Amino acid sequence: MQLSVIILNYNVRYFLELCVASVQKAIQNLEAEIIVVDNNSSDDSCAMMQSYFPNIKLIQNKDNVGFPKGNNIGVAQAKGEYICILNPDTVVAEDTFEKVLAFAQKRNNLGIVGCKLIDGTGAFLPESKRSIPTPWVAFTKIFSLYKWFPNITLFNKYYAQSLNENETGEVEILVGAFMIMKRELYNDMGGFDENCFMYSDDIDLSYRALQKGKSNYYFPGTTVIHYKGESTVKDGTYMRRFQEAMTFFYKKHFRGSFFFSFFMKTGIVLFSFIKRMQGKPVPKQTPENYILISDSEPLKEKLLLRLQKKISRIPLENGKIVFSQSISKGSLTEIILDANVISYKEIIAFLEQNNNNSFTFKVLPTASDFIVGSNSSNDRGEVINL
Repeated sequence: MQLSVIILNYNVRYFLELCVASVQKAIQNLEAEIIVVDNNSSDDSCAMMQSYFPNIKLIQNKDNVGFPKGNNIGVAQAKGEYICILNPDTVVAEDTFEKVLAFAQKRNNLGIVGCKLIDGTGAFLPESKRSIPTPWVAFTKIFSLYKWFPNITLFNKYYAQSLNENETGEVEILVGAFMIMKRELYNDMGGFDENCFMYSDDIDLSYRALQKGKSNYYFPGTTVIHYKGESTVKDGTYMRRFQEAMTFFYKKHFRGSFFFSFFMKTGIVLFSFIKRMQGKPVPKQTPENYILISDSEPLKEKLLLRLQKKISRIPLENGKIVFSQSISKGSLTEIILDANVISYKEIIAFLEQNNNNSFTFKVLPTASDFIVGSNSSNDRGEVINL
């Protein structure tokens, strides 16, 4: 078997359905499997999987065992030569895995491969590629020096800004939302360190791959949506666990002087506080216009009844989206994309091409009765049942 896709889920039933639907399409030309591990969700994630995806392996944990252990449980049952660690709040293109595997197979001494990630608005997520958060690199992040001096190597390492977002190259750290590596390497490293509940686990795994002399790569030849805000709520628990996670990483890999420890503890508190503030919900604006990109008039009527708003429908022309930003210039417009007639690859490209403050986006997954999306990478998304 070529590939095993491991999806660890916790209480994101609708995003999980969208994710699995996209992954199913993306593995059609591969010898591959999907393994969904559920960390004792209180929503109906497991019932949904059993109803809509009965042939996909589902592992139901009796407790929330955390990100590292949950993924280790999934990989232990994987059969693929390569594994993909994939967040449930992601959407992959139909050719994502084929492209990444083709890239990986040409690399010698391969470590971990990541790809270009965007949020639900189409904006690039800089954590797609990062450097080892040494004390200095962490300092530049905490005090936002990377923003002030993006072109100066001394200050721009945290997000590996010397490498353009559309440029393939070696990087040190990749994000756990999307990681592809050989299963043999994952097992050789002992998988994710289960002493870390979440948050620094991907940094630790990436770093351990480097310690084994492997090369990690950022590959922007394919783009994946990561809604991100679904991964966690930025509350007091988040702040405590983030501090614990960063402390775990530094104690494990960077034992140092009293000054170093004091600096890192102070920095971790400040950084986690900033992250928490960034995650505070922003007031959601009600769209002034709705545009449905679909060939289905009945779907338009269904949305009209549900939203109680005027909706314009743009049909596909020869199977392609024909859209002009001038259609809704100057007003907040929500664009709904029908995955029953538009490929996930086209949906992802559409978000990238039309990323601006005047548009929000939702997706109708294949064979589903809801639309889902997110207007901010720091906030929960929105699900509307039809």
